[in-house]
Amino acid sequence: MSTINNRIINTIFRKFNRYKSKKILFILRARKIKHTVILKIALLIAALISLPRTLTLFDFNKKLVDSFTEASLQDVTIRFLFLFLMSLAALELNTNCKNIYAQYSTFLRTCITIVLNTILFLGIVQLLVSIYPLVTGQELSESETGFMYFVYFVILIITVFIARILKYQMMHHEDLLENEKLKQQNLQKELTALKNQINPHFLFNSFNSLNSIVRDNKDATTFIKELSFMYRYILQSGERDLVSLQEELKFLDSYVHLVKTRYRDRFVIDIVIDEEYLLKEVPPLALQLLVENAVKHNEISEKNPLQVKIYSKDSIIYIENEIRERTSFVDSTGNGLMNLDKRYFLLKKQHISISNKENIFSVKLPIN
Repeated sequence: MSTINNRIINTIFRKFNRYKSKKILFILRARKIKHTVILKIALLIAALISLPRTLTLFDFNKKLVDSFTEASLQDVTIRFLFLFLMSLAALELNTNCKNIYAQYSTFLRTCITIVLNTILFLGIVQLLVSIYPLVTGQELSESETGFMYFVYFVILIITVFIARILKYQMMHHEDLLENEKLKQQNLQKELTALKNQINPHFLFNSFNSLNSIVRDNKDATTFIKELSFMYRYILQSGERDLVSLQEELKFLDSYVHLVKTRYRDRFVIDIVIDEEYLLKEVPPLALQLLVENAVKHNEISEKNPLQVKIYSKDSIIYIENEIRERTSFVDSTGNGLMNLDKRYFLLKKQHISISNKENIFSVKLPIN
């Protein structure tokens, strides 16, 4: 028992150190900002800081000051409201509204973003130029109108950069949440694995003890042997995503033996698989689940024995049985076939096919 405990403790330390290394690596990666983003922000800062000196170079400041309209409460109010409206609309457009066309290609998304920002920029400025005289009673000069276009264009550029920063922050936050979920799942898996190091040890010892008690009963010893093999296969296949069809058929033989022990001649299974397919891979327990599904949902009696056919044809494994629904209550979640289809798609990028025609229930497992 102490050997088992030492092994478990060593496993915990190994997994903890491996998790700690992965966590440090994730943090380092999460803190790394793309060089293109840093370059764009640096260019924006340099352009904004250099702007006053650039305007002075062309004697633009004096011309603007001479042509500026007289400041008033209405003037300040309308300018503030339009600046706020421009900033708000630009931030919404470049953050939340982008999700509406996120499914398009990068090129198409870029074109849509440029067009919408251009429409927003021209629309806001033109609306201000049109409304300004009605509110303030003053006409905007041509130079001041041009400068207003320039200012609002700069505001648009700033809001686009801010929107990008907000998007990066949101993506980083989502990555942290996803990482936290994965960490919790990994910890749960590690706990389950550590439990499984103790439970099978006890269970297989119990199988051996039971086998020694009933060793004079050949049927009972064979049943225990097949059950022990099945349980060992289930534990080992839990560490693998795919197994060969040959391994799966060997496991299915053990399961069929257990079913026949209960139903005798009332259960018949006919398996014809071409040898060329035996090394093809399927998700573990796929065939067993489909045979179990047939046993669970159909009547099995002397009058109506259950016959299951498993055969291969054109890189497809067929599992078929005649439908004779049980009249008694069946304790079932109804998720077995759906879960198998999800596993199949995740592992092999293919879906299983289920049909119910002419009173024959059929499931097709692609193995190409």
